[in-house]
Amino acid sequence: NTLAIIPIISTLHHPRSTEAATKYFLTQAAASAMILFSSMINAWNTGTWDITQMSYTPSNTLLSLALALKLGLAPAHFWLPEVLQGSTLFTAFIITTWQKLAPMSLIYMTMNNLPSTVLLMLGLTSSAIGGWSGLNQTQTRKIMAYSSIAHLGWMAMIASIMSNIMIMNLVVYLMMTTALFFSLICSKSKTIKDTATIWTTSPALTIIMMLTLLSLGGLPPLTGFLPKWLVLEELIMQNLIPMATAMAMSALLSLFFYLRLTYTTTLTL
Repeated sequence: NTLAIIPIISTLHHPRSTEAATKYFLTQAAASAMILFSSMINAWNTGTWDITQMSYTPSNTLLSLALALKLGLAPAHFWLPEVLQGSTLFTAFIITTWQKLAPMSLIYMTMNNLPSTVLLMLGLTSSAIGGWSGLNQTQTRKIMAYSSIAHLGWMAMIASIMSNIMIMNLVVYLMMTTALFFSLICSKSKTIKDTATIWTTSPALTIIMMLTLLSLGGLPPLTGFLPKWLVLEELIMQNLIPMATAMAMSALLSLFFYLRLTYTTTLTL
């Protein structure tokens, strides 16, 4: 998978896309090596190679950190915005959607043994950093990268509590990100100021983009509200009330930059 996406990232033949491909390759190779290393020390300690039944704590922790690096969960997220900025919108779309499926399925399979504290911390930092860092961006690809980090944070947060909500969260995220990326590709919007001219070419697209962005931000009654609602409800059921409060607050940060995009797209002439 990693080897196949390297030429896709570097199709532009530009120094920046070559750099992005190199960064992507190095992070993914390092993460894969960490996964192999965690299963190896588990085998060394327990005598079994089955990663779904790992019982050795250091290897579980290492595995969750490696998967965080593969997904781009904060604090291992620094490669994601830069790789997306160096590639085309369509490649960025592939990296933020399709490339998340394999690590997520690994998390889903090894869920019973992964340390929940580590996952909760990864989820909280990702949601907060995805919100804070996205505020400062003008490039739509970087905004989408930070949006991706924040959404993956929500998934990591719920993973150890109810994995079926995590899958639902992932599916909703994939649908909304796909819709938004195709809107951006159709309108060739690379920066925020590009979105301000969409209404001249297609007024219907501005409406679709507005609804998709508000859904990504998690406003009821749109679809994006559903995973947030269920995650917060489940966190409160588990008595993780400070965690739920922090997640709700960090969702407001993400909502702010979605609203800014919505404003430039639909409300400025």
